Amino acid sequence: MSAREPVRQACDMVATADATLAHRGRSFHWARYWLGATHAAHATRLYGFCRHLDDLADEAPSAALGRQALDDIHAAIGKRRAAGTNANANENTSAMVIDALSLMHECGIEQDVVLELIKGVRSDLEPVLMADETELLRYCYRVAGTVGLMMCKVLGTSDGVAFRHAIDLGIAMQLTNICRDVAEDAAMGRRYLPASLLGEVAPAALVAPATHLQARLRCTVAALLALAERYYRSGEQGLRYLPGNARRAVLIAARLYREIGRQLARQHHACWERRTVVSRSAKLRVTGGALWQLASNPQRDACAVGHDATLHIALLGLPGTALTALARNAR
Repeated sequence: MSAREPVRQACDMVATADATLAHRGRSFHWARYWLGATHAAHATRLYGFCRHLDDLADEAPSAALGRQALDDIHAAIGKRRAAGTNANANENTSAMVIDALSLMHECGIEQDVVLELIKGVRSDLEPVLMADETELLRYCYRVAGTVGLMMCKVLGTSDGVAFRHAIDLGIAMQLTNICRDVAEDAAMGRRYLPASLLGEVAPAALVAPATHLQARLRCTVAALLALAERYYRSGEQGLRYLPGNARRAVLIAARLYREIGRQLARQHHACWERRTVVSRSAKLRVTGGALWQLASNPQRDACAVGHDATLHIALLGLPGTALTALARNAR
């Protein structure tokens, strides 16, 4: 291998991840333009890896094969933890996973956080019938709160309080995703809407819900979007821990996702009628509002605002959460 080969491979991974981001993560692709070059490349690589994990679950020929693929990645990361950060990858490890291992080393991303992400994605290959909000929030932590934790490291932030706000922003975005994609998820046999709010409804009944179910469905989506607002507020309070370019990019991404929920609310929470998207004109409006807020009052987010630990009651024992930190400090 020539001296230039690792550099070329890294550039190829960024290009591949950027193409995926442009096609399948348009809100994030839009927001990444406000990042500096290094942060943008790291964030794009992280997105590519997370999307790769999702695809292993969503596009697997069978649940068994999907579980095996995710278990192989789990083992590769666990082996790296046991052998140390300089351990060589197995020759059977994919280029995407090798790049993820490299990114973890470059940015100081903890293996435990990545393993929680894999656990969350793997759970989608089992029957998904959420019982209550606690189960839902723990799932949201695993598949999205962990991404917030990793983004902190990618953007050069290591403050423990920042981690808690980043978890909250990830949870808020995932709750928005769930409310938007009710019918799409139901077609895959998944019901993320908790039975404690909706009732014991089979996923198939949510693809094209009968009239008698629509009122309950609207109320459930409205309740989850209201819950998401609490987490969005906390997530935005953590922006003060980020460098300037990153602060702009994360606020824009958060506001674009928040707009999905608000558009869904304007559609009377009829999540089954059509997929809610943010138009280009709405993106420009939301982006302009976010940039104006930061430019006109740049010190607003610098005020010390304590993290609301009640947001993490359901997340007891998970890495980076408020209650984990409180328990550690109490020892």
